[in-house]
Formats: sequence, C-alpha cells, structure tokens
Amino acid sequence: MTEFLNKQFNDKFLWVPFLLAFGAGLYFIMPVEPNIKFMPVAFVTAVIILLFAKMNFLFRAFMCFVCGFLYAAFYTHIIVSTPVLKYALRDKNITATITNIDFSDEKTRIMLRVPASDLGVSRDANVRVTVSNGATTPQIGDVISAHAFLFPPASIEAPETFDYARWAYFNNLTANGFIDDYNVISHVSGANINQLRDTIHNRANSFLTDGLVLGYKNSVPITHKQIWTTAGVGHIWSISGFHMTLIGGWLFAIFYFLMRGCGFLTRRFPARYTATICAWVLLFLYVCMSGFGVATWRAFLMTSVLFLALLLGRSAISMRNISIAFLILFLVNPHFVTQPGFQLSFAAIFGLIWFFGDKKFDSKTRIAKIKNGFYVATMTSIIATIFTMPFIATHFNLIPMYSLIGNLILLPIFSVAIMPLVLIGTICAMFHGHLLLNVAMSIYNFAFMIANKIVALPMANIVMPHIPTNAFVFFVVGLVLLILIKPVSDSKNFVYRHANYLLCVLCVAIGCVIVAARETPVFYATGDHELIGMVYDEKLEFNKARASNHYFAFNTFRKLNNEAAQDTNIRRKCPDGVCIYKSEKWTLAYIQKFVPLHKNIVNLCRDDDIDFIVSFFDISAPKCNHKILHNGFVIYKSGKLEKTPFNRWWNNPHE
Repeated sequence: MTEFLNKQFNDKFLWVPFLLAFGAGLYFIMPVEPNIKFMPVAFVTAVIILLFAKMNFLFRAFMCFVCGFLYAAFYTHIIVSTPVLKYALRDKNITATITNIDFSDEKTRIMLRVPASDLGVSRDANVRVTVSNGATTPQIGDVISAHAFLFPPASIEAPETFDYARWAYFNNLTANGFIDDYNVISHVSGANINQLRDTIHNRANSFLTDGLVLGYKNSVPITHKQIWTTAGVGHIWSISGFHMTLIGGWLFAIFYFLMRGCGFLTRRFPARYTATICAWVLLFLYVCMSGFGVATWRAFLMTSVLFLALLLGRSAISMRNISIAFLILFLVNPHFVTQPGFQLSFAAIFGLIWFFGDKKFDSKTRIAKIKNGFYVATMTSIIATIFTMPFIATHFNLIPMYSLIGNLILLPIFSVAIMPLVLIGTICAMFHGHLLLNVAMSIYNFAFMIANKIVALPMANIVMPHIPTNAFVFFVVGLVLLILIKPVSDSKNFVYRHANYLLCVLCVAIGCVIVAARETPVFYATGDHELIGMVYDEKLEFNKARASNHYFAFNTFRKLNNEAAQDTNIRRKCPDGVCIYKSEKWTLAYIQKFVPLHKNIVNLCRDDDIDFIVSFFDISAPKCNHKILHNGFVIYKSGKLEKTPFNRWWNNPHE
C-alpha cells in the first residue's frame, strides 16, 4: 500500500489542471449566483495559501479546487465586460460597423459593432445579425444604418442543458437578431486581416476555402454537415487541433528538410530550431486567416506549447506539456472548461498520450513499418473515440456508431489530398487559377459519397438519453483516474496492478446507474411561459409551432425526453385558452391569454384538484401563490419541481 501511495505523488502537478477545472465547473453550473462580496480578496488569499503554505496533498488538492471556483467567479465578475441587453429591441434603427461576415449557403451572418447609445448599454457591443437572402452583402469595415430586430441571447431552457446566454457572455456577444434593410453610410478605408479574408472568399468562390482556410463554420451546406457528423468526422469543419497538427507538421517537415540543405545555417543553428520558428510563424498567419476563432486559437496555443518544448529540447508530446497547455488555456478563459470543443480536444489527446506513452516502433522492414502504421492509425481512432464518447453523448445526445470507420477512411483523404489542394489552390485562386480547387472539389465529392455509404449503414446514429450533470462528472472522474493513477505493475496484488482500470470502471458504472435511474420530466415551460411541452404516451406535445425566439427550446425539450431533434411533435391547442395537464399525482393548469386568465384564475385558485398554475402573464395572488409557478421549470411524474436557473451574472444587466 505504501509503495502504491508513494507512486501517486511522483508528479502531483498533473492533477492541478483537473482540480482547477472541476472548481470552475462547479461555479458555472450552480443554480444561483453565489454571494461573494469579497471575491478578489478571497481569490488572492486562496492563491497565496496554495503557493506558499505548507500542507498535505489532500488539503492542497482542495485548495486547487477552491482556487478554480474563485478564479471562475473573479473572471466572470471582474475581467469579462460584455454588455448584457435588458430587453428585446424591435423596429430599432441602429448605426454600426461591420467587423466580420460568416458566409453560408442559406443565409449570411454579420457581426456588427454597435454604439452603446443605440442599445442602451454602458459600452459598445458586438451584435450578430442575419441578412435577408435578397439583400446585397456589405463589406467588412463598412459603416451602415440598419432597421434591426435584436434579442438578448436565449437563457438556459431547462436545468442541466446548454446555456446560450452564458456562452454569448463569455464570447463577447450582446445580442442576436436580423436586419431587413440597411444603407451604407461610408465604405471601408484602409486594410486589415478581415478585409483580406473577404477578398480571398470572393476570389476563391469555394466553400472548401471558406471552411478549411477562412474558418467560416456555416459554409458547408447543412445537409452535408449532418452527413459528416454522422460519419464521425464533423470536426473537420471547425478549424482546431486536427488542422493545427496537420499543417504544423507539414510546415515543420518542409522547413526542416530545407534547413538541412543549408549547411552554412545548420552549422550555426540546429535545423529543428529554425524549422520550428518558421513553422510557428506561418502557422500563426494561417490562424489569423482563419478568423482566430475560439477553437482555432485554443488549438494554436496548445501547438505553440509543443513547439516551445521542441526548442527547449524537451519531449513535445508528454502528459506534462499537455497539462501546461491546459493550465494556460484555463487561465486565459476558465469558461473554456464547459465548452464541448475544449473537452473533446483534451480528452482525445490525454487518452492518446496515456495509451501510447513511451512506446517506440523500431521497424526494420517495410512490411513491419506498414503494420506499425496501420496499428497506430487504428488505435488512435479507437482511443480517441473511447475517450471522447462520454462528452459526445452528453453534449449532443447521440453517438455516431461508425466514427471509427469514418476516421480511418475519410481523414486520410482530407489529410493527404483535400487539405493540401485547398491550401495551395486558395493561393492560386488569388491569381485567378482555380484548377487545384476544382480538383479538390472532385475529391471532396468522392469522399462525400463514401460518407453517405457509411451513414446508410444500420444504426449509424444512436440517440442517447439525457446525461445528468452528476453522471457526467463520474464519467470524467473515471477517465481522469484512468490516466493519472499510477498502478504498481510488478505488484502481486491484483488491485494495485490494475487500480486505474478498476477505479475507472467503478466511476463509469456509477454514472451509468445514475443515467438509468434518471426520472424524465413530463412537463416543460420556458422562462417566459410562452412555450410549454407536455408528455402524452411518452411523446412531447407543444402548445405552439416553432418560433425563432424559442428555437433552442424545442430541441432541448426533445433531448430531455429522449427524442431526436428532427422529430415532429403534435401541437396541442388549449380549449378556450386553458390547458389542463393531469398526471397520476398532480394536475396543472396553463393559462395562455389574458381573457382566460381573468375569467378562470379565481376558480382555479379555489379548485383543490389543481396543484400548479402557470400563466403566460406574470401574476401574483396572496391566497394562491403556493400554486402559481414563475420562470422556467420542469415537473416530473412524482410531482418534483425543478426550476431553471435565471439569475446568474450573465442573465441580468449589471452595468
């Protein structure tokens, strides 16, 4: 036992990023905003204690957790300064500067910088709007006057689901909406990187360039993107770790061989130093051209840490280096730990480093090299699939069953053929040469045909039940214990030799039991009570058709009820404006309009058979307040009521 415990303390630093992340995660998922009056002082004090106080391992781990929690709160309250829109602005005339454009095959999304006075907030704000299909797309840098309809980012629609308002707050987005008319006040003057990206988009005229070079996430047709996702390679269309690794590796190899041919340089500077610096510079230019999205520069920062390790003569791919990259990204923005891209990237890379470790493949024959290459490619896909599966199931409520096949077949096509042709073809397109882009498009069509074959296989997508937060935490803890617990390989004790596997299996088993035992809600309501969902015979029914202001709510409620997002649901009309929902243990009355409210509220309050009253209008009745429900919520068969968080820092204006 002593030998086993001593082995765990050899590299305690590896635990730090995970403990900080768990602390920050607790802050972000809390149902209410914690009252931290002396937050900056508390955070500084916790850091000083952590760094300088003498303490045992367990207490130091606890202080890491506390520091993660306090840093997330400190970052949210003090560092982030995104203005929060108080209410929807309809028929609003605004003057704005176009900062970016995201092209797609359906509609164009434009990022605007709007003066504070136009929105009634304390500082200038970023707004994302769509332009009607008939309108001409302006240029980046243009100043326009527009007739706009703007809405605050939608708050979380149900407990333990995606909070778009929180995502928008940490991504400096104040409002969404659309414009139906605009006039250009002044055209762009000067030059910047976004205008260069706009020029490349117009010259190349290819969604391959838009998606793989310029980073426009919606450039791929939506039907195509669904196919790629089901085939397990949807990550190709978000410039992140795959692209950084691929392009960074190419650039390093090219410059390394060039430098090896320059004897007068290599005698003064090792070839790998010069190659690493040159590759990093060009990779940085690629990141700038791709729009410097969150996932992109997160992957670039990770790649930079690896390049720095090469320059310092250290092993580039190691658990410690990836932990350092994790820690740096956490300090840059602790909200990253809640985002699927961050979780998937690090889950895959930690899993791969844990599995391959210090394995070396000293192949002496060509056949052995081919076998080793096939083994590495296969195991890379298998390990990445296993380690990312809990995150995919949690965030997307489905698992692509043939992602291993898709990665083994399709990723080499993109890596060896499509990506090089698109990169070089985009440069040629600047000089009106489109041959390479056309060839890339032909290969893309061939790869898309293969993806369709994979998707056509039976059970290509498995719809997963909603995974509660506590179950998700057990899954993640299981993976962390698997990669960080150091077993004693030469021990005669079975537990000590397989401790990491046993602990992982135990945590995963507990998570699965929680998922299996989860009670499914039978009634749903958005925060404004405009949309309600009722479960009849295990199928959701809504009180209204889909509307833009509740776009996410429909899909969110479906996922919680274990239905696919593309399912169609019955619209149940409320007779005379009042819906009565009866369960075995409780009865609820939903009042849709003002006149039915006026006519029925007294009788419903007096009716002992009515347990809950929900109204589209915010009402209060002293003798009936125990029945009246406010804000968003879900109700279970047992009568358990679970309210949706609504008073977090990113939900309420605080200027």
